[in-house]
Amino acid sequence: MMDGWIGIVLAALLGVLIQLGLFWALRRSFASRSPVIVRLLHRGTMAARAAFALAAALLVSPALVFSPGAARVLHEVATLAAIGIVGWLLIVLVDAGDDIVQARLDATTASSLVARRILTRTTVLRRVLTSIVIVLTVSSALMTFPEVRALGASLLASAGLIGLIAGLAAQPVLSNLIAGLQIALTQPVRIDDVVVVNGDWGVVEEIGATFVVIQIWDLRRLIVPLSYFLQNPVENWTYRGTDILGYAYIYADYRVSVDAVRSELQRILQASPDWDRKSWSLQVTSLDEKAVQMRALFSAADSSHRWNLIVDVQEQLVKFLQENYPEHLPRTRVEVAPFPRREQAPVGG
Repeated sequence: MMDGWIGIVLAALLGVLIQLGLFWALRRSFASRSPVIVRLLHRGTMAARAAFALAAALLVSPALVFSPGAARVLHEVATLAAIGIVGWLLIVLVDAGDDIVQARLDATTASSLVARRILTRTTVLRRVLTSIVIVLTVSSALMTFPEVRALGASLLASAGLIGLIAGLAAQPVLSNLIAGLQIALTQPVRIDDVVVVNGDWGVVEEIGATFVVIQIWDLRRLIVPLSYFLQNPVENWTYRGTDILGYAYIYADYRVSVDAVRSELQRILQASPDWDRKSWSLQVTSLDEKAVQMRALFSAADSSHRWNLIVDVQEQLVKFLQENYPEHLPRTRVEVAPFPRREQAPVGG
């Protein structure tokens, strides 16, 4: 019987050697002609190695001698291995397809809206398909055991109650999986989108099968369920494009020269590398008993340049007023009326 197991091991090693030689030849043949095939070969090396080893072992097994018990064990192990390898190969194909799409896209370019749409769709679909393949593979492997099938038959009578409990327990997971498919198709958010969720500003860093990772401006990570984006309003600053308007409010005294502030704003923007040279304005937007409110409006290529412009404009306009028109800064006036002079009574009167 030991000779039979030794034959299985030797056949598996032979299958591994055949896989190594075949993949080496394929890489040399397609290295310069088809990077796609090279990427696929790289992704599927380990899964193909396991498949070649199993196939070689199964080919030589009829010629080997095993006891009835060993033959049964070999059959069960081979069945489980075949199911696992098929699932593994399917996941490799899904991952390789995602790799190929990412290699052909430039999602790091801020203006590449089409690229980010495709990248988001393929990433979410890859996560969902991988989850489905894993569930089907594990289920198929468990169904090969007669004990599991018998347990399922014995529980069939109470399937209604168990199904209700399982449905309630799995509702969040299933809703997020379905939400993942909806987001992949409708794309309310995409990878690298700038969003505001619950008052936190950040960039969509990752879209998983059940959640979204948002990198907050201070490098924290906000983990949000996928279903949240379909059930709640979300600010998306890059849904149609990355260009965006920024604004800054300046308060000054009523004696301020609006034209002087407007000229200074123009000078600041023209000297700034963060302004995209598309639009700008300065308008008086509010008046009250204490000050004049002016709004400086300007365009930027993306949210990062917008933030830099906001802080730069605010800082330089305040400096401009401090150095040139300090008397025009907001102030509170109090007018005190003189007290009436008190008449003195005549002496001895």
